[in-house]
Amino acid sequence: MARFSTPSFSPSCLLGLTCLALTTPSMAAGLPDGAGRELVDGVCTACHQTNQITRSSGYSAEGWKELTSTMIDLSGSPQQQNEIVQYLAEHFPPNTRRSPTLMPGNVDVTFEEWQVPTLGQRSRDPIEAPDGTIWWAGQWGNLIGRINPATGDMQEYPLPAGAMPHSVTLDQAGNVWYTGNKNGTVGRLDVETGDIRVYPMPDPAARDPHTAIFDDTGTLWFTLQQSNMIGRLNPETGNIKLVSMKTRGSRPYGIKIDAEGSPWVACNGSNCLVKVDPVTMALTEIELPIPETTVRRLDIADDGTIWYVNSSQGRLGRLDPVSGDIREWPSPSGPKSHPYALVVVDGIVWYNESGMRPDALVRFDPATETFQSWPIPSGNVHAGIIRHMRSTRDGDLLIHQSSTNRIIKVRPVQGSTMQ
Repeated sequence: MARFSTPSFSPSCLLGLTCLALTTPSMAAGLPDGAGRELVDGVCTACHQTNQITRSSGYSAEGWKELTSTMIDLSGSPQQQNEIVQYLAEHFPPNTRRSPTLMPGNVDVTFEEWQVPTLGQRSRDPIEAPDGTIWWAGQWGNLIGRINPATGDMQEYPLPAGAMPHSVTLDQAGNVWYTGNKNGTVGRLDVETGDIRVYPMPDPAARDPHTAIFDDTGTLWFTLQQSNMIGRLNPETGNIKLVSMKTRGSRPYGIKIDAEGSPWVACNGSNCLVKVDPVTMALTEIELPIPETTVRRLDIADDGTIWYVNSSQGRLGRLDPVSGDIREWPSPSGPKSHPYALVVVDGIVWYNESGMRPDALVRFDPATETFQSWPIPSGNVHAGIIRHMRSTRDGDLLIHQSSTNRIIKVRPVQGSTMQ
């Protein structure tokens, strides 16, 4: 068990049936009448809104049973489980309303999946440690976890109550840091002792640390989306400095560090990318061409170019920070595809179309300007979505399917022709 260096808080409610007290009538809106509706109203909408059901790609009874079993354990109530599954299968059968446009190509990929232990935790943001283990954040489960890919063994570490980690990252010593998105903190887990040190935000307006990354000097940089701030933490002193974004409501989201040590930030509420001076924290805002643009994530290629997803417009973009040239390509599934996570590996751009069902993994080759894409599995169903992706030392991709509590490693295989 992890130990906390600050006083612990009262325990939050457990996920699953014990969340029933969270249900409100408005969350169940849109469910058609029928046998099983009240159970779905009480069980399913206890932890998510109805639109997660109504906007899904739909499933057979077998599919709904598999999908719901990744969220809540109903094996002790087989009659209730059957009533829920039959209701969902009758009213939400398979559909193609949001099917992606999958592009053929000459690259194959394999998906290696792990379903994490605590159901309903919305596992996300996996990252590889130097020893090859994989860490993830279980936001709704208020935990962080570790997988040994060689054995499949997993361990989960509970966090101080109310942290609700949005992401995890690693320092040079291998310690795991998380962003306490709910309680306005950043935390560090000592993997040797299990101790957790908590760093509260110095400003009460800084409520929601979001995504964090270390630079080469060991300084931690992080975004605070709804607070509209960027933060810098010195792990040696514990000092935190915050700056507000220039544009109101720009909602800083993804963050990466360039070769000169300057952080770059994506704006999820405005058509901008932002470069941060690592010494003064002065902000330089780059306006993107389409005013309605919003950007979830970005990454930096080896040649220094900035790649980003134009999430609101369904496009992939590239900024040359030297010339200022900006170019965008329409994503294969169109303007409603909502590209989300993104990573550049060996010059190839990978991202996902989160607005589609199934969530599509997309590969873009800048040399040929060609796309290839695949549906992302979650066992035998497709339930989305990826919110962050990173690469391993071997050039594989680490992604997740938060709806089904899965961490996934994607391995590209060159040379085969796949449709």
